[in-house]
Formats: sequence, C-alpha cells, structure tokens
Amino acid sequence: KEGEIFLDPSGRANGRGAYICKDSECLKKAIKTKALNRAFKVEVSDEVYEKLLTELEAYDK
Repeated sequence: KEGEIFLDPSGRANGRGAYICKDSECLKKAIKTKALNRAFKVEVSDEVYEKLLTELEAYDK
C-alpha cells in the first residue's frame, strides 16, 4: 500500500523495500540508527518502529 511500512516475510510485496534480517536485534539496531528513515527517505514514527518490532518478535516465536 502506498506510504505504508510493514514486514513482508515473503519478500514479494510490490513497491520499495528495505532488508532487515529476521532477528529482533537487527531491527533494534535499525531503530537506534534510524536506518529505515534513511532507506525510505521519510521520517518513520516511533509507533511504526514499535509495530514492526512487535510483529517481528511474533515471527521469532
């Protein structure tokens, strides 16, 4: 969807993407360094980062 940031475990969603390994520690590092802000050239809100972290931790289980 236009302007939406979400996890795509299949890696097949249309649109621009950024790769982060399937480890919550990788995402935590990306949050700390604001890597997704740079990758997508937009300001990613803390709520979006928290949603991604919650989803990724659910996949880890």
